[in-house]
This record gives sequence, structure tokens and C-alpha cells, in this order.
Amino acid sequence: MTSRTRPHRWTDRLRSAAPAPLRHFAGHELRVLASLVLWVARRRHGVNEAVGERAFGHARGQAPVMYGLTFVCVVEAFGMSVLLRGCPTAHAVMLFIDVYSVILMIGIHAASVTRPHVLSPDTLRVRQGAHRDLRIPLALVGAVRSEQLFTHEPADGVLALPVASTTSLALTLTEPVTAVGFLGKGREVTTVRLQADEPERLYEALRGNPAARASHTGAN
Repeated sequence: MTSRTRPHRWTDRLRSAAPAPLRHFAGHELRVLASLVLWVARRRHGVNEAVGERAFGHARGQAPVMYGLTFVCVVEAFGMSVLLRGCPTAHAVMLFIDVYSVILMIGIHAASVTRPHVLSPDTLRVRQGAHRDLRIPLALVGAVRSEQLFTHEPADGVLALPVASTTSLALTLTEPVTAVGFLGKGREVTTVRLQADEPERLYEALRGNPAARASHTGAN
């Protein structure tokens, strides 16, 4: 056994020991924390403009909500520290939980900011922060609709990626693609609803892309 093969076998053992949902959950947390670093550095994940990729943000609508929740978490942390000042152990536990909650709230928003939708010459990569990441070949896009929805009932074959409970574009695919969920479970979808800060810009970009064979439809 060489030293080069040992790490791979150790990694394989870890993967086999941890259930898939746990691995996906841990991966999500790591992506959220990594997004904080990208946000501070003012960088974006998975966008290579040198090869013609274009980014389309989707975080603008959720910013007030996320900042509000972060403020609530800070107030709660202060209140709990006062209430538990006579119980050092409980105070330390709650302080850790509250601080991590604040970091998580900011990280979730940072993930949305630093992980935009990405349009390349042959693929549309749609994302929902650190939660979802789906690559759609443009050749499979059969129709694009400008359609703003505020409610999204679960439906077979439909993937909704709302931001602040809103989606503004709907893609109809000619063939199903596999969308992987938060805990790693995949399902086939033929309709994708997504939110964009500038939906008309993304709509026009898809309509003007020669790789997409879409019969584009305007707003309903």
C-alpha cells in the first residue's frame, strides 16, 4: 500500500460510515461557511467570465428578511446571556448556539449572494444559495416564461427555487433532469421555477443564446 492510496481509503471509510443525508447536511454547512469568506472577499462561486459565463443574482429580495432575522438572533443572544448569567454551563451552551445561529443566518444570505445563477454558452446553472445547484443543458430548454408566482404547491416534475417565496421565471424542459435535494435525494423534473433579481435580463439572455432551442413565451 502506498502513502498516496491510504488517504483515499480513509476517505472511503468515512463516507461509508456516515449516512448520505448526514454527509449532504455537513456539505451544506461547509458551503454556507465558505460563502462568508467569498462574500467578504467580494468573490463569486462558479463564475468564469473568461469563458463567456454570465452571472444573474437572485438574493436581493431576501436581504431585508435575512437581516431582520439576524437582528432578532442578536437580541435573543443578549437576552439569554442576561437570563442565564447565574448558570455558567447553560450560558456557555446557549451562547454557542446563538453565535452559530447568527453566523448561519448571515452565511445563508452570503451563499445566495455569492452563488448566482450562471449562464454559459451551453448550460444554465440555477442555484438557491447553498441549498440547490442544478445544471440544465440549454438544448433541453423547450420554453421560457416570465411568470411571477408567490405560492408554490408541491407537484410532480416541478422544481421551485423561490427567494422570499417568489419566483419570476419558469423553464419547461424537453427531457427530465435530475435535481438533488438538500439531503441528497434526487428526483426528475421537467419544469423549473426560479427567481432572478433582473428576470427580464435573464429571459433575454436565454432567448438570445443560440444553444437554446426554446419557443420563448412572454409574461402571462
